[in-house]
Amino acid sequence: MRILITGAAGMVGRKLIARLAKDGTLAGRKITALYLHDIVPAQAPAIAGVDISIHTSDFAVPGAAADLVASRPDVIFHLAGIVSGEAEANFDLGYRVNLDGTRALFDAVRLAGFAPRLVFTSSIAVFGAPFPDVIPDEFHPTPLTSYGTQKQMSEALLADYTRRGFFDGVGIRLPTICVRPGKPNKAASSFFSGIIREPLGGQEAVLPVPRSVLHTHASPRSAVNFLIHAAEIDGNAVGQRRNLTMPGVAVTVGEQIEALERIAGPGVARRIREQPDETIWAIVKGWPTRFEARRARELGFAAESSFDEIIRAHIEDELGGKIS
Repeated sequence: MRILITGAAGMVGRKLIARLAKDGTLAGRKITALYLHDIVPAQAPAIAGVDISIHTSDFAVPGAAADLVASRPDVIFHLAGIVSGEAEANFDLGYRVNLDGTRALFDAVRLAGFAPRLVFTSSIAVFGAPFPDVIPDEFHPTPLTSYGTQKQMSEALLADYTRRGFFDGVGIRLPTICVRPGKPNKAASSFFSGIIREPLGGQEAVLPVPRSVLHTHASPRSAVNFLIHAAEIDGNAVGQRRNLTMPGVAVTVGEQIEALERIAGPGVARRIREQPDETIWAIVKGWPTRFEARRARELGFAAESSFDEIIRAHIEDELGGKIS
């Protein structure tokens, strides 16, 4: 089993690599090669008997994607992309990376003449207001951001290339991944993790939106589980509708903070400072809130059942079970 991961240096990419290294197999087959790609060098695990190669390039540059797929991987995890806030702030860069780069990768696979399983990380940003209370799988994507538009266009390409037999694609619309370890990124959703991560680490966090904001989350653990399951699932079971909305936990920001207080105490929760940011609020208020995710659940995708579980997973995985 040969596996290519784009965006391998990112948080989800790193955790996926660690999981694959631990399991040693995917879809019942021994992993023999990992091809790790990003704009900066990814960290390579030491795995006996596995050929690991690091690739650094901008895959939107002509020819770069062809080099990546020359080894004809059996599974491609396409995680690379510009995050939501950056895509909105830099229109040209967002389209060049999120759309042009994705199409370059898809076309490279098509022209190479092999048909791998290709797992693409999309986003709930493909949906736009007005929303019903619970968004069903049949709700029509009408994105209200450039990022969401780029993801929706890539979803359409994935479905068409799969229909034509160029590859066997599965698109997973990720909810906001929380709690993300490390430093804040340029995603507009970054504060969802920041208001948990920073206080748990003994630092102040800024909350730029009202506590009434309702949003759906899943942990990094669940994100990796989604990816593994998408790589292993029977394509016939997925059917022709190849893009799936993943399950998650729908809570308000206020409920996030209440969960933090339950687990870590009121002193930790008081490290959150409310400071409205109109730019972030303009993006966030157009986001969807909660999802039915019936198709994904029926196909075996699963996430946490409470935000308390998400916080505990972060404490266990990133803080060694300790709170500052």
